[in-house]
Amino acid sequence: ENTQNTAPSAKTEKKERKQKRQPKQKKPQQQKKASKNEDGISVTKDDNFSEWYQQVVTKAELIEYYDVSGCYILRPNSFNIWERIQQFFDQKIKQDGVQNCYFPLFVAKSRLETEKDHVEGFAPEVAWVTHSGTTELAEHIAVRPTSETAMYPTYAKWIRSHRDLPLRLNQWCNVVRWEFQNPVPFIRSREFLWQEGHTAFATKEEADKEVLTILDFYAQVYEDLLAVPVLKGRKTDKEKFAGGDYTTTIEAYVPTNGRSIQAATSHHLGQNFSKMFNIQFEDESAEKQLVFQNSWGLSTRSIGAMVMVHGDDKGLVLSPRVAPLQVVIIPLVFKGKQTMEEMTDIARAQLEEPLKKAGIRVHIDNREKNPGFKYNEWEIKGVPLRLEIGPRDVEKNAFVAVRRDNGKKEFDISFENAAKEVQYRLDQIHTELLENARKVRMEHVKTITKWEHFVPNLNQKNQVLAPFCETVECENDLKLRSGEESKEIESASGLTGAAKSLCIPLDQSIAGEELGERQCFCCESRQAKSWTLFGRSY
Repeated sequence: ENTQNTAPSAKTEKKERKQKRQPKQKKPQQQKKASKNEDGISVTKDDNFSEWYQQVVTKAELIEYYDVSGCYILRPNSFNIWERIQQFFDQKIKQDGVQNCYFPLFVAKSRLETEKDHVEGFAPEVAWVTHSGTTELAEHIAVRPTSETAMYPTYAKWIRSHRDLPLRLNQWCNVVRWEFQNPVPFIRSREFLWQEGHTAFATKEEADKEVLTILDFYAQVYEDLLAVPVLKGRKTDKEKFAGGDYTTTIEAYVPTNGRSIQAATSHHLGQNFSKMFNIQFEDESAEKQLVFQNSWGLSTRSIGAMVMVHGDDKGLVLSPRVAPLQVVIIPLVFKGKQTMEEMTDIARAQLEEPLKKAGIRVHIDNREKNPGFKYNEWEIKGVPLRLEIGPRDVEKNAFVAVRRDNGKKEFDISFENAAKEVQYRLDQIHTELLENARKVRMEHVKTITKWEHFVPNLNQKNQVLAPFCETVECENDLKLRSGEESKEIESASGLTGAAKSLCIPLDQSIAGEELGERQCFCCESRQAKSWTLFGRSY
């Protein structure tokens, strides 16, 4: 063993004594940091959006993973949000004359294949039941990807006369769409919950009117409930519903990655399905006519869109209008002052009871945990407003309010009119969430007229408005070219992927200039028919 130069200097001894004294002080700090990462969100939304999203939907207790890929357990927090969406939309459509019903989950193969374009559009996604035990079924049965072909043979039985019209039915159900890679909770899953409306009319005018009425209802779900701004438009022929005449849509936007989300769709099917399924009625002149049909759907994808748009580095951010809990009350206890039991009684009498009477969803968290732990947990879960009440607050006959969306903390809010004060702040949160998200969204809608500006704008996380000829040929070319160009500049921007048309905005003034006689920005040979919105999409 080498024993040279082992005698410690005075400086070294002092350093070693210092090191011996410090480990016990530093160790708890390191453990606390690790614990925080375990309980909280360990990545930022900007640095690793995909991981951030996975952590938020699990740690906020929205979903639990399941052992079938692409299928998820909806926990009470997310199902509560879905129920509020259901209640809101269900009331709207019932007031408009729609009735609820339920059709079976299974669709006979012969029925599914009746409408050629329709089945080709869904064929890759259909899950099939082929066996009963070990015996192969004589006819394979599809698990519904959508219910047009399940419902319309029955419509042909029910509709005989003009007096049977309009027939306007909706069902709340699950559907299965199997063939895809990279599932994303809520956004892209193999089984999901939705509503699907299926209606039949004597005239095209009636059907056209309903298409836009339902689209407005969908926009209200997103903006009035979820505080997520959407843009209303019509799909191009390439992107419209398989087998339909035209499709209208609302499109949401995620600024963090610049991607769009098809939020809900309302389709006019024309007479395509009524021809296939022989859905006829006898008009007032005793002549046989085919009905005009619509179908429309909204799914649990809406929850994912809300999480992506509003969530932050602390976790979930919810509009008070859909939050399972709108307010959490944290009693604060200090040694020598009131006990937790006493503070809970005060919080219940001064805050919880008045808020509940006002219809506000509220909870008192009086667990034997430190306040910081509670703050972190409720921030992850996105509770819109936190109320703190301690001995000093009680002396002032007041409480403290902390907003989840922006962290703003307000002191000395009087117990008097507590419900009114809280409701005002909840309304303010929803309004500002929507306004801020709309402002960001519109900042990322860029108008161009030349192809050379297309991919560079997409790579700045923008949506692009451009003059477009609306041909399928041109759109196929656009998708191919944008995909190739994005690969060439991958190292510079980190953003890749082919673009697609999102919609033709119903409000063309969004472009900020007249279309005039412009040429299509893509092919440069045909005259443009509209300003069309393009982007990268889920």
